[in-house]
Amino acid sequence: MANILWHTIPVDAVIQELGTNITSGLSNSEAQKRLAEYGYNQLEEKRKFSPFLLFLGQFNSFIVWVLIAAAVVSGILKELDDALSIIAIIIINAIIGFIQEYRAERSLAALQKLSTPFSKVKRDGEVHSIPSREIVPGDVILLEAGDYIPADGRLCSAVNLRTEEASLTGESTPVGKSEEPISNPSLPIGDRKNMVFMGTSVTGGKGTSVVVSTGMGTELGKIAGLIQTAGKEETPLQRKLQAFGKKLVYLCMGIVTIVFLLELWRKDPLLESFLVSVSLAVAAIPEGLPAIVTISLALGVQRLVKHHALIRKLHALETLGCTTVICSDKTGTLTQNEMTLKKIFSGGKTFDISGSGYTPEGEITLHKKPVSEIDRRTVKFILGIGTLCSNVSLKQENATWKVIGDPTEGAIVSAAVKAGVSKEALERVMPLISEIPFSSERKKMSTVRNTPHSFTLVCEKGAPDIVLKDCTKIYMNGEIRAITKKDSEIILKKNNQMAGSALRVLGVACKTPGHNYAKIAPDSIEKDMTFIGLLAMIDPPRPEVKDAVAICHTAGIMTVMITGDHRNTAQAIGKELGFFRDNFKIIEGTALDELSDDELEKRVPGISVYARVSPEHKLRIVKAWKKHGEVVAMTGDGVNDAPAVKEAHIGISMGITGTDVTKAASDIIVTDNNFASIVAAIREGRSIYDNIRKSIHYLLSCNAGEILTMLFASILNLPLPLFPIQILWINLATDGLPALALSIDTVDPNIMQSRARRSTEQIVDKRLGKLILFQGFLIAASTLLAYLFILYSTSTVTYGYFNIYYWFINEVIPFKLSGDLYKARTVAFCVMVVSQLFHSFNCRSAERSLFSIGIFTNKKLLLATALSLSIQIAIIYTPYFQSIFKVVPLTFNEWLIIFGFSSFLFTVMEGIKYARKHRGITFLFMNRNIFKRTAHND
Repeated sequence: MANILWHTIPVDAVIQELGTNITSGLSNSEAQKRLAEYGYNQLEEKRKFSPFLLFLGQFNSFIVWVLIAAAVVSGILKELDDALSIIAIIIINAIIGFIQEYRAERSLAALQKLSTPFSKVKRDGEVHSIPSREIVPGDVILLEAGDYIPADGRLCSAVNLRTEEASLTGESTPVGKSEEPISNPSLPIGDRKNMVFMGTSVTGGKGTSVVVSTGMGTELGKIAGLIQTAGKEETPLQRKLQAFGKKLVYLCMGIVTIVFLLELWRKDPLLESFLVSVSLAVAAIPEGLPAIVTISLALGVQRLVKHHALIRKLHALETLGCTTVICSDKTGTLTQNEMTLKKIFSGGKTFDISGSGYTPEGEITLHKKPVSEIDRRTVKFILGIGTLCSNVSLKQENATWKVIGDPTEGAIVSAAVKAGVSKEALERVMPLISEIPFSSERKKMSTVRNTPHSFTLVCEKGAPDIVLKDCTKIYMNGEIRAITKKDSEIILKKNNQMAGSALRVLGVACKTPGHNYAKIAPDSIEKDMTFIGLLAMIDPPRPEVKDAVAICHTAGIMTVMITGDHRNTAQAIGKELGFFRDNFKIIEGTALDELSDDELEKRVPGISVYARVSPEHKLRIVKAWKKHGEVVAMTGDGVNDAPAVKEAHIGISMGITGTDVTKAASDIIVTDNNFASIVAAIREGRSIYDNIRKSIHYLLSCNAGEILTMLFASILNLPLPLFPIQILWINLATDGLPALALSIDTVDPNIMQSRARRSTEQIVDKRLGKLILFQGFLIAASTLLAYLFILYSTSTVTYGYFNIYYWFINEVIPFKLSGDLYKARTVAFCVMVVSQLFHSFNCRSAERSLFSIGIFTNKKLLLATALSLSIQIAIIYTPYFQSIFKVVPLTFNEWLIIFGFSSFLFTVMEGIKYARKHRGITFLFMNRNIFKRTAHND
């Protein structure tokens, strides 16, 4: 039955094919047999990851493996402090990652919530309320307003039946239903008027449906299958860190091997040589980098909560920062998903109504000026007739106005309140006598009401051309006269004009046939009507979206609108919001079906709006963009968006109108449904990536300084200037706080003025690598010079203050230094720490001076450096720590020497920035793109 096109088959043939009876339904015994055959009417849930395996997965990182190996080696060498410190870093990082990703796979569980718990079905000739999961193909379901539809079904009868399918198809207005067969076999599900679908709801009317598909065989089930097959991949930053970690380890092993061989060549003890090599390995690997990246992303998540964006996964924020394409659903994302009456045409005049959504607040104007009293009576008259021809109620819940019933009628009632017309007051004096419901064939509806003077009032609304055919008179400026051909031409022209602007237009008419309704012939109720005017409404765009789209374009981000709505509506909304740029085109779902995946891949860069699409289309579009190497974000709020949201690099769902399905499939939830919040998230994502790069720059240049210090000391045959425990302390404690403060640096105000970076961009490119090596060399030079200076100044042999050359030849090269080695090492330890603290301010910008940025613009960095320096001083003067870190107390003059040597790197870099800015000097390793995204063509 899976391949049967049910919408093309007459009802009798459907009943026969399913072996059921429209009057009595299935028997209970037959239902049990089919339940055993087809299974429960529920969505299958793929196998979950166990928390234990998810936690173990946090250790599946190359750089983490190397850190574990370093901890093991440190333990074997009985350097337990080093080993325990490394293990602590690894475990903390794993716990943070585990907590953030624990709820990553819940899409299908959320899908199950859309299935209604109970449904009314016919069994053995009686109506029963049974659990929806027990429904089987062939069951006859009774539907009425407010019901959720539990399974896909073919309608057997429909009386004014309308269903809300926005979450499944993207259609922004309720869909009128009919039981008549449809001959076109290739219609998208949104146009299959004789079918109802699992997960949608009934907004009005009544109907009977026979179930044709249950569970995973439904359209909702197919989406569940798409969600299962849609994969998730690592974010760009994750991939870069993995690749960079491998390169760093290979470089580290090469340097460690060289130093180890040098130490053996000097005939040092094997254990001591290995200890030196381990210290270099510790210096080369930025142990705190994984934690710094994770924590900085987590802090970014907290900041974004204030901007109404909830990040479900840490690394998703970084991915959003390099997004190059945003594919956005229209209904509920770009628009408000609330029909709003915008224009009224009556008496030859076009009135504008302000306001948005169902909130009954706004002004009625004519040519942007207040209306006259006569015009106000005209507006009240047409809105009053429209209100009397509706079956909705407008209610306020927690400061939010909601419509119970048809959204189109809700727009009319809301506009009526703006004009001072109350539906409740009208219905009290003009009670309903009868109603001729709307149908897709008639394209109109009418109500018959009593008036206070016992006159009968007939109110009609519907498609303008249909209503116009019923009219012989027209209301003009408070008077009724015969309608002319010219009047009809003007009305139809105005209708086409409004419809071309994506407005949904209804014609309104009325008549008072007399005192006795019983004497009115049924076929003449809607004849000889008086045409009053046109009501034009729209699901309005969110006011902030246009600016948000413009900002995206400035930032080099392609915006694409994907909707299940009609072409004219999508095109008008796209033009209003600025989606059409540089001759970008619009395409419909039927045209997409004719394109192969390769053809779509070629054409997708030139298409900015898609209309009448299905969930499969959305998934194909996202995949086509990904094949171009773009980083794709998909926004949406309906069930139909979930597969594409999950397939995209970054999925964004709407928190208020979003379904549980899409929220569970997404990476980011915009809690206020505000498209501008997405722009804020992109801005924050870019800032976080730049700040993480600052932290990496800082950590690697500091580690380079430690490596070069140890390497040069080994080459020059000097005693080790730093102990392994000191190097580990610098990496884990002293470097960590400033690096973390850099990762939350202030946002560059021009960050959205440049293009999005490519996901293939190296996290450490050649220019930044050269800068890191240069700065590492200056740190090493400062440390070794201070180290040698103390050895020279405390030596027992005097060569004269300026005879360093003779001292170096006679004592350094032959390794006969007689100075205070412990004091020299203590000074080298402090110079290494303080120079790195100075260097943290260099890393705030590669081209701007600290004094132009502002010393106090990152107060957390000031606090971090002050705290690190305080801890360093405490180590120097606390006896307990003196024995652990092998240091001795220092004098005030020695601290002056330390700060003098430590400020060398900061002074040099400030001089380079000054020369570059004021003299136009370009250095080999300096480039303005070090911390900025690389520009590229569209």
